[in-house]
Amino acid sequence: MLSRLINFLRACWLPSSDPCIHTGLEAAGRQDGLLWYKDKGQHMNGEFSMAVVQANNLLEDQSQIESGPLSSLGSGPYGTFVGIYDGHGGPETSRYINDYLFQHLKRLTSEQQSMSVDVIRKAYQATEEGFFSLVAKQWSMKPQIAAVGSCCLVGVICGGILYIANLGDSRAVLGRHVKATGEVISIQLSSEHNVAIESVRQEMHSWHPDDSQIVVLKHNVWRVKGLIQISRSIGDVYLKKAEFNREPLYAKFRLHEPFKRPILSSDPSISVHRLQPHDQFLIFASDGLWEHLSNQEAVDIVQNHPHSGIARRLIKAALQEAAKKREMRYSDLKKIDRGVRRHFHDDITVAVVFLDANLLSRASTVKGPSVSVRGGGIHLPAKTLAPCASPMEHNST
Repeated sequence: MLSRLINFLRACWLPSSDPCIHTGLEAAGRQDGLLWYKDKGQHMNGEFSMAVVQANNLLEDQSQIESGPLSSLGSGPYGTFVGIYDGHGGPETSRYINDYLFQHLKRLTSEQQSMSVDVIRKAYQATEEGFFSLVAKQWSMKPQIAAVGSCCLVGVICGGILYIANLGDSRAVLGRHVKATGEVISIQLSSEHNVAIESVRQEMHSWHPDDSQIVVLKHNVWRVKGLIQISRSIGDVYLKKAEFNREPLYAKFRLHEPFKRPILSSDPSISVHRLQPHDQFLIFASDGLWEHLSNQEAVDIVQNHPHSGIARRLIKAALQEAAKKREMRYSDLKKIDRGVRRHFHDDITVAVVFLDANLLSRASTVKGPSVSVRGGGIHLPAKTLAPCASPMEHNST
């Protein structure tokens, strides 16, 4: 059966001449089997490269780069927005964030007439509340949507300032040139919310002092209530509102004791950085990449290779490591179908954003090229990426 599966998929991993590739969508990126990529694009502050590889039956990672106006008003401010949304339990939450978070940000920036930490925090809050409303509407017909959630990593570059906001365990890493040594060092810019980290476990205990079982070790993995590894997210309504933690939700998600306040948080960690001329590039990626590459390994790969196609190169490096851990060849890993592939690696999304010091020094009122790209391509069917020879499955759990 495996050999038939491999033969079935082989066509979708051929070089770019393969008819499987959507050559007409070059502006929005290209699809090659389970891999989607946009090798090179231009944003207001330099170049960028994006790539996504699917492992789940349905692609749960979503992502976007928006460059140009950051408000609904034509008067500005202008800049670049990067979003990485790593879903879990299904694709509904990450897709919802991809559709609404940036729109909320633009509306709030218009109202406050500037970019700020407050604008970003309120955009997250509005997205969370919107998804809650969606769950409430669909609860009677589709109760399992209450157990779907997403990490949410955002970077906003505006007027030489970089804002990083995060929920969950995706990660943003800066590559900075050190003049004295000539090397490019990695600097992690995002805070992660995964209870594998001791300080996050301590934070959960401080939020829930009356619950000794708020974090438990299950199958050698720390999990909140034995269910989930992250402590902050969009969605996961079943751990935020007790009225959605009951039948007809699957028994495995239902807690024995009712809870009076949210177990998980949707309040992002936000940091602000003034970009320097020696700041070379930013790597935004879901934890599928960081599971296999260290911050410095990723920065070294970006530093030592051409800009074009660099996101795809990072994904390849991660997949090579994943194959090595399972004592198999990279070429064989590539032949494994979605769903089965999840046993070897997660969905992986990478966006590399290069920083041009000359462009960064411009005021946030100066217009630049308007860009809107979604990982997976905005013109592809909403259902998700899939091998082109195979019909789409509808199972989202």
